[in-house]
Amino acid sequence: MKAWLNYHHLFYFRAIATEGSVIKAARKLRLGQPTLSTQLKLFEDNLGQQLFERKGRTLQLTEAGQMVLEYANEIFALGDEMVEAINDRLHSGRVDVTIGALDSVPKHVLMDLAKAAQKSANCRVAVLEGKFEDLLREVKAHRIDVVATNHGPTPGETVGVRWRRVARMPVVVCADKKFAHLRKSFPESLTGQPMILPTAHSKLRLDIDHWFKTRKIAADVAFETQDTSLQKLLVTHQMGLAPLPEAAAAELVQNREMIVLGQLEDVHEELWLLTGERKFQNPVSAQIFKDFNLEG
Repeated sequence: MKAWLNYHHLFYFRAIATEGSVIKAARKLRLGQPTLSTQLKLFEDNLGQQLFERKGRTLQLTEAGQMVLEYANEIFALGDEMVEAINDRLHSGRVDVTIGALDSVPKHVLMDLAKAAQKSANCRVAVLEGKFEDLLREVKAHRIDVVATNHGPTPGETVGVRWRRVARMPVVVCADKKFAHLRKSFPESLTGQPMILPTAHSKLRLDIDHWFKTRKIAADVAFETQDTSLQKLLVTHQMGLAPLPEAAAAELVQNREMIVLGQLEDVHEELWLLTGERKFQNPVSAQIFKDFNLEG
């Protein structure tokens, strides 16, 4: 006889797995510990599998438990998605859309995304910045609708997510006009100059370092930050030179608040959008993911 799935038991199991112990889960769910332990035992008996094993004072998932947790996360994420879709139908006058972004994504890109969202439909836009791992987890759980990132996809990051490249921008070295004399012998003139660079873990930083190394340019790294707004602020305060995506520098260059010394040939900044795979797409984020483009 096929085992019958009790969704209350599945919910309790997921809470225990997430919290790491029956005591913590019972406290969060406001249930008695014996009650929760009994429900877990009934669930394991029904499945015919041990889902946890005790390691010291903590519970660790067995292989079967890990598999059940993965299904549980998908099942409850789908349930959340269903409720969200129903609520959108009930309150169809306005759609909520949440955009996530790395702090290294130029702010003008976020502004363009917000404009595209509001052009698509009557919507309320929330923009959240965070670390890539956190944003990826949130978009998979459908708590964020679309993410803007300059972190391209790797094989392990494509499960449950769709990716699309929306820009590939040249990178130029920007400075205050007091550094204008460095244009004459660029890029050799960069040796010994104070540089404002992305942090060491970013792909753009690796590309910049490689570019310097192949041309035997000894860069003097004065500042490291992923925030392009801070990079530009440091440039305008004469704190150093910053390699920036051309589009991110355009407004300040046009306003003559900083100048371009030269381009880093063969170095580009890529921008990507990613969205979670789901049965009922947020109509605004679906439109953005399909149409938004900065590649000419």
